[in-house]
Amino acid sequence: MDRTRRQLLAGMSIAGAGALFAGCRGAGSSARNEESQKEETAPVNTDQQGGAAVTATEDLMREHGILRRALLVYQESARKLRDSWSAVAPDILEKTAQLFRSFGEDYHEKKLEEAYIFPAIKKTTEPAAAYVDVLMVQHARGREITDYVLSVTAAEKIAAGSMAALIGALESFVRMYEHHVAIEDTIVFPAWKAALSDQQLDDMSDKFEEIEHAQFGEDGFEAAVKRIASIEESLGIANLELFTAPPPPAHG
Repeated sequence: MDRTRRQLLAGMSIAGAGALFAGCRGAGSSARNEESQKEETAPVNTDQQGGAAVTATEDLMREHGILRRALLVYQESARKLRDSWSAVAPDILEKTAQLFRSFGEDYHEKKLEEAYIFPAIKKTTEPAAAYVDVLMVQHARGREITDYVLSVTAAEKIAAGSMAALIGALESFVRMYEHHVAIEDTIVFPAWKAALSDQQLDDMSDKFEEIEHAQFGEDGFEAAVKRIASIEESLGIANLELFTAPPPPAHG
């Protein structure tokens, strides 16, 4: 009887220990499974800009932001040059024209808009299609003006006889391109996006990224931001507060 009782108690102890071990092992396994599930379902950052994917249309419009900042350099330079022919160093305009050429004309216009956007829009019956021919003409005229600015600013000092013509070229370029990008941002790009399926838009976003890296060998947008910021600093217009409008006159 005593031996049987001892065997029974021993068996119960072993069984209890086994259950406890199994419970601990099960809890650990469950915790590991939960961690694994969290890792598998965690969102993946698919973009370097702010954690969200940059679509093709957003890419086009933020590139316009770079070009608009270059237009501001032209506009402020023209204003300063009217006051004094020595107010703007030639290299500031030269660097701006070089940026507009490499980032705006050779990349944004030729590799994206003229290769993908305009041909697709021309095939539609959207009102945006009527703008394509004019936009192409303005691209060509812009390149002529960029050639001119680069030629005039190649010397250490801008020739006095070229000053009036340079100011006029800068101001006409700003006027043309401000309207140009406004039409693209509000009419052409939305029409192009609407003509694509979600999958096609995703494919174009990837294609634009590939073209950007092939063209610049790096993040072309980030490099352009740094270049235009340096130009603005040189011209003394980097402080946004400088452009805050004065209060309107009292009325009454």
